[in-house]
Amino acid sequence: QMGLGHEQGFGAPCLKCKDKCEGFELHFWRKICRNCKCGQEEHDVLTSNEEDRKVGKLFEDTKYTTLIAKLKNDGIPMYKRNVMILTNPVPAKKNISINTVTYEWAPPVQNQTLARQYMQMLPKEKQPVAGSEGAQYRKKQLAKQLPDHDQDPSKCHELSPSEVKQMEQFVKKYKNEALGVGDVKLPGEVETRATEKNNVNNGDRSTSAAVGAMEDKSPDRKASQYSCYRCKLNMKEGDPAVYAERAGYDKLWHPACFVCCTCSELLVDMIYFWKNGNLYCGRHYCDSEKPRCAGCDELIFSNEYTQAEGQNWHLKHFCCFDCDCVLAGEIYVMVNDKPVCKPCYVKNHAAICQGCHNAIDPEVQRVTYNNFNWHATQECFLCSCCSKCLIGQKFMPVEGMVFCSVECKKKMMS
Repeated sequence: QMGLGHEQGFGAPCLKCKDKCEGFELHFWRKICRNCKCGQEEHDVLTSNEEDRKVGKLFEDTKYTTLIAKLKNDGIPMYKRNVMILTNPVPAKKNISINTVTYEWAPPVQNQTLARQYMQMLPKEKQPVAGSEGAQYRKKQLAKQLPDHDQDPSKCHELSPSEVKQMEQFVKKYKNEALGVGDVKLPGEVETRATEKNNVNNGDRSTSAAVGAMEDKSPDRKASQYSCYRCKLNMKEGDPAVYAERAGYDKLWHPACFVCCTCSELLVDMIYFWKNGNLYCGRHYCDSEKPRCAGCDELIFSNEYTQAEGQNWHLKHFCCFDCDCVLAGEIYVMVNDKPVCKPCYVKNHAAICQGCHNAIDPEVQRVTYNNFNWHATQECFLCSCCSKCLIGQKFMPVEGMVFCSVECKKKMMS
């Protein structure tokens, strides 16, 4: 194994490039693979164990400690995921075979039927059934929505002591003010709670008083009393709804509507951040509070940073995406939203002139037609038959050739 000691997931396969990538090799400061340049979250990098440590650390020092267990040997907080195994007897022709479905995560509710209903209300391709695309989706969203480097200074690259301190305060603040985990309940169960002016007591999962109140409803009011905070459509009373304690128990969501207001992705494991009447995933909550470096993907805690191309960068991370040379004061070209220095651009990305077959410098004028390019010079942009200069003239294109007239085109094509 050639990976450096710090390289988590060295050699892990890329879920996007498949065989084209030789396996994950972490760039020395970007959160990407040096082989295929895809992000860490595109690779099958973290084991379940490492993911559970990350979420465990997130829930440490919060009211969600019931969702973590401290390991005896090292005291590291581990996320206790509610793994749900459903066994459905399937009547086969002769004998009954048992069909087992394992959900890698399910809402932590006592009532298994409710958890099952919740799962079935999620889009099929997002249900975290072990071995399915839904399980891969959950894994990727866990890496994307809750990056290690948004909560753990030790996972960041070269922070100064004062930046570490600022980051610790930032994390403490969001744990106190914004972080929450959704609650799955039947709409009727919550009514008494909502009237108690959001008197929150997480200990009792449901109150018999609330259930009693639910049964007294006149049938015509039953279906339409509750509407989803996101899609505004009615909820059915017998269907599970998601509640967010920080939003108050007067709001509820369809399971598939409990999403981040920025990326519209399902909030992984119902872990949300609440701010100004909106649900966020961890990444986009942090983005709403701090600038994020487009180079290393970390939040920026220093006062000095660069703003370029509508993005933010640590001073030392405004670098060429191909060769990592620092771009301050240098000429660069944006390629797929990434800055590239001029030598790398000419070498790796530049358009080739149909006339002279050399790369076209990014700063010189060119003529582009369909996918063909020419230097906008008398030497290069010429009639393919009689070599008349076509700059400022009408021309007739045929594939990579251009003609000044029908005559020339006929001559050449015959």
